[in-house]
Amino acid sequence: MSPEGHVYNLLWNTRKTVPVLSLVYTQELTYGFVGHEYDLSRQREVGDLEFKWLREYGSTWRIRGPLATNSLMTADPKALQHIFQKAAGNYMKKTSQNHVAWLLAGPGIGWAQGEAHTRHRRIMNPAFSNARLKSFLPIFQRVGSKLVEKWKAELFSADTVQLWLNTWLSRATLDIIGEVAFDHDYRALDDADQSVLAKEYHGILKDTEFRLPVPTMFFRATWDYLPMPLLKLFKYIPMDPFTRLRNLNNLFSNYGRRILFEKRPEFDVELDTKSRDIMSILIKANASTDAKMRLNDEELLAEMFTLTIAGHETTSMALAFLLYELARHPKYQDRLRKDIREARARANARGDSDLTIEDLDGIPSLTNAIKESLRMHPGGAMFSRVAENDDVIPLAFPMVSTTGEMIAEIPVKTGDVIVASFASYQRLSEVWGEDADVWNPDRFSRLDIAKQTNVGMFANLMTFSGGPNACIGWRFAVIEQQTLIAQLVDTFEFHLPEGVEDRTGSTEVIRAPSGSAMIPMVRDRPELGSGLRLRISFAPE
Repeated sequence: MSPEGHVYNLLWNTRKTVPVLSLVYTQELTYGFVGHEYDLSRQREVGDLEFKWLREYGSTWRIRGPLATNSLMTADPKALQHIFQKAAGNYMKKTSQNHVAWLLAGPGIGWAQGEAHTRHRRIMNPAFSNARLKSFLPIFQRVGSKLVEKWKAELFSADTVQLWLNTWLSRATLDIIGEVAFDHDYRALDDADQSVLAKEYHGILKDTEFRLPVPTMFFRATWDYLPMPLLKLFKYIPMDPFTRLRNLNNLFSNYGRRILFEKRPEFDVELDTKSRDIMSILIKANASTDAKMRLNDEELLAEMFTLTIAGHETTSMALAFLLYELARHPKYQDRLRKDIREARARANARGDSDLTIEDLDGIPSLTNAIKESLRMHPGGAMFSRVAENDDVIPLAFPMVSTTGEMIAEIPVKTGDVIVASFASYQRLSEVWGEDADVWNPDRFSRLDIAKQTNVGMFANLMTFSGGPNACIGWRFAVIEQQTLIAQLVDTFEFHLPEGVEDRTGSTEVIRAPSGSAMIPMVRDRPELGSGLRLRISFAPE
């Protein structure tokens, strides 16, 4: 949306409320000029406020936005389907949120919108075909085996050892994305604490988004009303989080330009068709005579950066949360290990040394555990969209308005902001069952997804978003998780750290809000950064 449209929305919202929605009471509002964004960012865990509002108001409600504006917040499946699928072209990313993606990665697919996003996606789609994904499986398995050996070494002189799982998993997924995307060995697992890139990436979501100071939040709120040339200059602000983003961007640019320099000559000369890494596909696409099928160098670097951050940091956190849930549910962990070993025995019996994608898909307890962990711990907890034109948003679950009317649709004006709460949608009892707040992978064996409102790409979850802007690498991420979990659970047993579970069943791990993201942290210890620790031992034979 243009800055002029946002100025109109600012003026309109300050003189007129949205009449059909229940108002979240102002006693929960700490700073009016930054709205509920402050209160949402100060929750101890994602959902402390949203799930409360969900129970109190239903699946859609009104919150206060920055600068005295009103925002619609929804977890309603039909509303999400409308915003992200059926009318996706009418709902653009909020500039103040989306510009962070530009500061981090540049003009890549994660930042692009509208026709630009369609162009990026069309060029990148061949890199994520089923045939390509199958070719990546041996890389997943090779890096997974290296991680297993590293952990075996940690257990050389002890029966159990406590590890910061997200650190190890981040190194493994960084090595995977380096080889799969760029045919480049980042050596994150081999170099461990000496890996400059791994160290710079570690905790980036926490360092740049976690509990921003009020002045920074107010400053960001003004971005919605500023032109892009001015916004680009903010990259050079000499203070965090801008310095942190700039340092990482500069470091990765050095890696990226070197990789491009190494790869370009072979493709410029002979357009080699044997290379299967993602960047080779993008470079070959640049030989097209159709300008719409080419990316410039700035866009190529941005795609490299986007693939690296999305392909390793979010996946490593998803894996850490899943292993945490298995540690909390040892009976399910035992059952999963039994199923993995039976699948491996069948593969060995037919002469295969490792599991195929079909083998992994054929382990329901594995796929269901991944689905349930992604449901309970979505990497992206909420995202904002701005209406480009007046519209009417339908609801699956009608609401009672402030005048007592029952309403099944909500009119929105040009410039209205809608905050989509993915975390709340994935806790709706009407969709996921009465035990929606409980980790129970077996729900996916009884749920009839076909009868639900079609929303997400995987198991009808919004973890990978939905519609034309959904995560292009969602299937890549699922196969990567299947592969690594199968290797790790087969070899190791996972336990909660000693003495961290209280009488209520709470542990030291919290799902902390960091901007739109959800990250693992140790309860009441933010100085430790983003992290999740578990004890591991060798799994019983």
